[in-house]
Amino acid sequence: MVTTFRRLADNVIDSGQRVAGRMAMAALVCLGTLSAVSAQQPPVHFWHPAGLPPGAIGSQQLQRGGPLPGFFQPVEITAPQGVMISLAEEGRFGNPQPVPVRAGLLVGQVYRLCAINLPFQPGVEVFPTIEVIDRLYAPRGLEARFPVHIELPREDLEMAAQGKFVTRVIYVENPQAALPAQGIAVEQSWFDVAPGMDPLAVADTLGRPIAIVRMGGRVPDQGAGPDMSFLFGCPPVLKLPPQPSLPAPQARPKEQAQPSTPPAKPDAAAPAAKSRSEAAPR
Repeated sequence: MVTTFRRLADNVIDSGQRVAGRMAMAALVCLGTLSAVSAQQPPVHFWHPAGLPPGAIGSQQLQRGGPLPGFFQPVEITAPQGVMISLAEEGRFGNPQPVPVRAGLLVGQVYRLCAINLPFQPGVEVFPTIEVIDRLYAPRGLEARFPVHIELPREDLEMAAQGKFVTRVIYVENPQAALPAQGIAVEQSWFDVAPGMDPLAVADTLGRPIAIVRMGGRVPDQGAGPDMSFLFGCPPVLKLPPQPSLPAPQARPKEQAQPSTPPAKPDAAAPAAKSRSEAAPR
């Protein structure tokens, strides 16, 4: 099950200060207590915090090697009804598309989106980013059938439109530690982390982080338009066809009524087999 949670900050500058303070404190604590508690720490995948600049975590993931470089991870982006999503391609935003939007994104890259037609603030645009930091391992040839679900909920879009910075970490639950509860197919499970906690570190204790979504705090220059730095170089996008809908179950054909016939006379019942205690004595 893919789950997300988020961290909120009033603005980008405040978020950077909080992250820097936590980074320094974590480094001092690790240096002083690593030898005493290293055996008690759960296995982790990421030692770097989510507050690093977009692209830093993904690039460090690529340095590990393995089946990550050059892989297009399929994603499915959803948002409230009526919201249109544009992907940055070739130095500009493409044509807006209705949700859900399906595409293959390179692991380790940062992709800039443009969300328009917001139902709560007409004319306002929000520019989230998606950083894919890992991949799913679907059966070969069936990768597009198992995309990473990336939801842009209304509450987060509203806060981003107000200038607040929202960070969402999407992770795959650890099957050994996941709650034995059935999820809701139409909604993505999520929760807020406590103040002062790193969402990436929390996600790493619960499963395997896959992607980081950031929104709010930065918009392109109204006069010149978005530049390549704002678009993070426009990494290539792999277009995916819409998810095929499952065929509706067909109704079972009604059985034709058989002509009524008089019931056949039952045959004489065969004698029941006797148990050893009921068998006649020899």
